[in-house]
Amino acid sequence: MNKIKCECGHINHEGTVLCEACGKPIKENQHIDGNDQQKVLEMRYEGSARRSKTYKRTFIDKTWAFFSSVKVGVWLIVAALIAAAIGTLYPQEEFKNSVLPSSQFYEEQYGLTGKIFYQLGFHNLYSSWWFITLIALIGISLVICSIDRFVPLHRALKNQKAKRHEVFVRRQRFFSESENVTEDEKNKLIERLKKKRYKITEDDGHILAEKNRFSRWGPYVNHIGLIIILIAGILRMFDFMHTEGYIWVREGETKVLPTTEQQYYIKNDKFIYETYDRNDERFQEALKNEEFDVPSNFQTNATVYKVKGDIIPGQEPELEKVTSGSIRLNEPVTFDGYGIYQSGTQLKSEYKTISFNAETNNGNGLGGFKFDTNKDKRIFKLDQGYQVEIKDYYPQFEITEEGPSSFSKYPRNPGIIFEVTGPDIEKERFFYIDESVIALNDNHTINLSVEDTELITASGLIVKKDYSLPFFLIGAVIFMIGVAQGLYWHHRRVWIHPKGEQFLIAGHTNKNWFGLKNEIEASIEGTSINMVNDQQEKI
Repeated sequence: MNKIKCECGHINHEGTVLCEACGKPIKENQHIDGNDQQKVLEMRYEGSARRSKTYKRTFIDKTWAFFSSVKVGVWLIVAALIAAAIGTLYPQEEFKNSVLPSSQFYEEQYGLTGKIFYQLGFHNLYSSWWFITLIALIGISLVICSIDRFVPLHRALKNQKAKRHEVFVRRQRFFSESENVTEDEKNKLIERLKKKRYKITEDDGHILAEKNRFSRWGPYVNHIGLIIILIAGILRMFDFMHTEGYIWVREGETKVLPTTEQQYYIKNDKFIYETYDRNDERFQEALKNEEFDVPSNFQTNATVYKVKGDIIPGQEPELEKVTSGSIRLNEPVTFDGYGIYQSGTQLKSEYKTISFNAETNNGNGLGGFKFDTNKDKRIFKLDQGYQVEIKDYYPQFEITEEGPSSFSKYPRNPGIIFEVTGPDIEKERFFYIDESVIALNDNHTINLSVEDTELITASGLIVKKDYSLPFFLIGAVIFMIGVAQGLYWHHRRVWIHPKGEQFLIAGHTNKNWFGLKNEIEASIEGTSINMVNDQQEKI
């Protein structure tokens, strides 16, 4: 690594544009920022040497330069945002409510676009290797961008002195030259700058007035916050930090909670669905144009159980109650680090029980029976020695090329084939479909009819354990601190450079030049010091 010694004696790194100590332009490097082509010095990063702009010899140098580019970082973020947006077009695999394999589900449900969505891997987007790689590349870009700029900027600001080279002072954007300025006027200027919270540094009569240097680190604090957020996003890949599953639980049903390694079960005690009252004066204006009722509450009253002892294959586990409560939108039930959130519902979508009534053709009643879709009972005793047996049961009936079949195991359109036997008949067969019973025998002596049906609601619940949220919160807080740090404070400097009878004054800020000009103007008011001119406007 080459070193460049300035005439002031300071040793600068190779690639330095302005001497870190006196600010004199280093001739060999002015082509980098074009300081030889313009009157006002380019003060970006204080003219310090950046690795990405200096070393481009090896593969590592070129890789560093690539990731240090802001354009590369922006394009990586845009690519991630586009991918995330596409991932929301259709439900992710874990949230699809279907027993079909994903290879069939997306095509049958959404057509050609669904097929393309699946084949491109967007059905498991947020856990896919390429999306995680994209997030990691954004993190790498942020780290390299920060280091490439922070280290030389910190070194330059740390080494700056009150006594600057005359060329540096004269080529600042704000500059003025006065003559015969008295010592009292100079002291008055310094005192007024002190009252404006400037820190005064003096070196052989040369003055540096500086304030709000900490604001220069705002963007890098932003980067730290973003890096923490990205790390939190990557940590969500690991089960010990984040697990999330989706489950449909029907009223009265007890099921194992996903992602809990079969250690926890949940029972849907009752589902409550409430709508806004159209007669309530508070809602009449808002609801007058609504054709259908507007829901006000989705609520699942649930009980969570934990397996007691070891799980023995083939045996029902012994359960003990952990907690119970009401799960509403944004009001989860929590236990042992897990949270259960209300996410979806299928209102009265499945048959729980179907009640039948039996009688002879002459109107002689034989009693009734109730078929429970969740139980295995298939034989029912009637009066006078008659019996009903369920021979075939199709929870979601459909006709295929192979004959009667069931689309799924959930009783949304049940088809049932009964066989009735009795003391004076051998067997008579009946078929239940769409809440009606069809006799399959031409000369039947028994009539079956539907007396009542009970429909149940299925609750869609998200089961989540997330220890990454504190990291997201910490990252967001740090990011907002960096935003405030760089937005509400500005790094301002005023240099006073006496030269014989001449009195040179220059000013620089990273933003809000109008504010700096006002402060200088207020500080020299009533003195013979000339007001600074904006040399940028004359170019």
